[in-house]
Amino acid sequence: MLYFRQVWSILAVQEIQTDHETIMKINAAGEMMQCSAAMDILFVMDGSYSVGKGGFERSRHYMLKLCEALDTDKVRVGVVQCGSTPRLEISLDSYNNKEDLKKRMKKIHYRGGSTQTGLALKFVVRKGFSGIRNSTVPRVAILLSDGKSQGAVQLAASELKQSGVVLFAVGIRYPRWEELRDVASSPSDAHVFFAEHFSDAVNGLLTALTASSFCTAVPAGCKVESYPCVQKTLETVRELQGNFMCWKGSKGYSPYTSLCPHYRYNRVYKQHPVVCHRTICPDPCDSQPCQNGGKCISEGLEKYRCECPAGYGSDPNCAPVLSFDCSVDVLFLVEGSTALTLEGFLRFKSFLKRFMQAVLSSDTPVKMGLAQYGSDMKMEVKIGEHRDPAKLIQAVEGMQHRGGQAKTGNALRYITRHGFQSSPIFADVQDDLPRVVVLLAGTPSVDAVVEPAKYARDREIFIIGVAPEGMRTEINNITGNPQRTITYQSPDRLSTKIPELRAKICSVDNQGCLGQALDLVLVLDASSDVGKDNFVHLQDFVRSTSVQFDVNRDLAQVGLVVYGRRPVTVFDLDKYDSGSAVLKAVGDASYLAGKASTGSALLHVHSHSLTVGKGARPGVNKAVVVLTDGTGAEDAAVPAQKIRDGGVSVFVIGIGDIQQEVLLRIAGSEEHMISVPSYDDLKYSEDVLVQMVCAGIREQPSRGDLPKPAALRRRLHKSEKELLQRYRAHRRRHISRTQNT
Repeated sequence: MLYFRQVWSILAVQEIQTDHETIMKINAAGEMMQCSAAMDILFVMDGSYSVGKGGFERSRHYMLKLCEALDTDKVRVGVVQCGSTPRLEISLDSYNNKEDLKKRMKKIHYRGGSTQTGLALKFVVRKGFSGIRNSTVPRVAILLSDGKSQGAVQLAASELKQSGVVLFAVGIRYPRWEELRDVASSPSDAHVFFAEHFSDAVNGLLTALTASSFCTAVPAGCKVESYPCVQKTLETVRELQGNFMCWKGSKGYSPYTSLCPHYRYNRVYKQHPVVCHRTICPDPCDSQPCQNGGKCISEGLEKYRCECPAGYGSDPNCAPVLSFDCSVDVLFLVEGSTALTLEGFLRFKSFLKRFMQAVLSSDTPVKMGLAQYGSDMKMEVKIGEHRDPAKLIQAVEGMQHRGGQAKTGNALRYITRHGFQSSPIFADVQDDLPRVVVLLAGTPSVDAVVEPAKYARDREIFIIGVAPEGMRTEINNITGNPQRTITYQSPDRLSTKIPELRAKICSVDNQGCLGQALDLVLVLDASSDVGKDNFVHLQDFVRSTSVQFDVNRDLAQVGLVVYGRRPVTVFDLDKYDSGSAVLKAVGDASYLAGKASTGSALLHVHSHSLTVGKGARPGVNKAVVVLTDGTGAEDAAVPAQKIRDGGVSVFVIGIGDIQQEVLLRIAGSEEHMISVPSYDDLKYSEDVLVQMVCAGIREQPSRGDLPKPAALRRRLHKSEKELLQRYRAHRRRHISRTQNT
């Protein structure tokens, strides 16, 4: 098969080999460059069909950009448009000021026609630089064209240059570089540019004017440098694919045929390396003035501003603006497995350092610890070992990647047993601060996590998980509450989660009706309509909710009643005096089956659970929370009213497709009702229920002589209005979710 190539047409584009940082410096230099010497500049715009309307607009944009750098009180500017015939659009002395000039440039209309560049250059020689002007004033012509002239252009260009005019050529769209280099003044590398890279082209042209001593456009402190750039030529190539039989006519009654060639057309790039010139100014951001990962933005040769990551102030040092105003013990549990990779581990270290820099100060009440896990565990820093933020950050920096498998379950069980050690505040009183584990995980666990996480939560350890979005389900199973799960879409978004993590840690210190006495009775539907599997969800809900209260003789007491046809007391209000004991006892609740009777259960609560003999405390606020699917609730209205008449608040959580009227008859108020679409969605209502219960609770004095823990002395309570607003927002979200399913 015979192959040959014929150059069909030549298209070109200039590729500038620069990194992003250098481009930013070029742009910054271009913004500062100004030419204020006496000079005449005439733009020759190609308005032919080959350039097109888009190319014409690029030419206009380049002219406007260059005019920004010209002092039009000293620099005269004119415009000639060339197509089939040249046309003087703006003469050198026909405008009043720069704004008038730019306005007239914007009004120039694209004319079309053939590309008669030679005629336009001859027009410039004869009439372009007319007007009274000192003959020593430099004259500059700037040709904006695709270099595809349809007439002789070299002779006219030579005549123009011999007359003392410096000729620049700026390529538009896909220029024919050979023609542009031929018509431009020498050296061509300093007089040929590409309009698509307008900032670089403006920079280069002003640099060339400075080099020619026409004006001093290069700012003091900046420098001119040469750099390699590439002009790519796009050639449309014809390739012979073979010869095929084709009909040529006929001879008499016989057809006449012969072999005809078949071609295919391809475009092939060719590169022509050249040397370009530009002005680079020193960047004030080169000294990296923004700390803590802040992004420096230059605003001139000496000025800059910082875009700081979340959790830092907008000043040159990106100082932290967040702080811990809560009292908790926090243990950071960081994955260091092989699957995470060293890069992922270093990312977690960077996040920890930024977090600590953002929130820690010398008087922060939070005590922190640090642990790393892979196949095994290592306690890097014990809780409270370093109270100096600088030493804690130094310990993070010193962590070494351990590798191994990601055994998250094993790590959770270890830190539950060995991770927290508190020093007593007083000689006879233990520091009973909330204990929080912040899990930083990047890969799924290779061992089971549900049971170890439940083991930790049952021992009053709050778990907050931070992980990629793809691990949301696993982290939800670990935290036991989706509201304590933080996920990020991409690794570079991790640092934006600092405020959210700080808020979730401190929310633990504001759980329940802290500092206020409360007797709380939880009533669970254990009938056949609920089912044994769903009853487990109710037990989990009780555990997650009760752990948010300070269970002791002075503050919160919790009782539990389950019911089918008949109610059964699992434990009374005065049975347990610690949260861990309540958590363990919830597991003793039995599934009853049978038909539900919510009314019987509420009568039992009224006559039994809320009596002094069963632990109810006189003068203490009381609340009853009913969890039901609505079946068997027809007889609940009267008993519920009796309870409310006794000054007890009644709340109800309806699960599934349940009528609001049924819930309203039990709760007595819409503000005491929560509807969830399924048992799986109960976990989204835990914090909302706690806030609802506590919203109307009055501050009660402690009956004991023991001093309150430091956390209780510092807590502030949200207003009832704020809590009800959050609850209404919660209800709107669930109603929306129900309608969409």
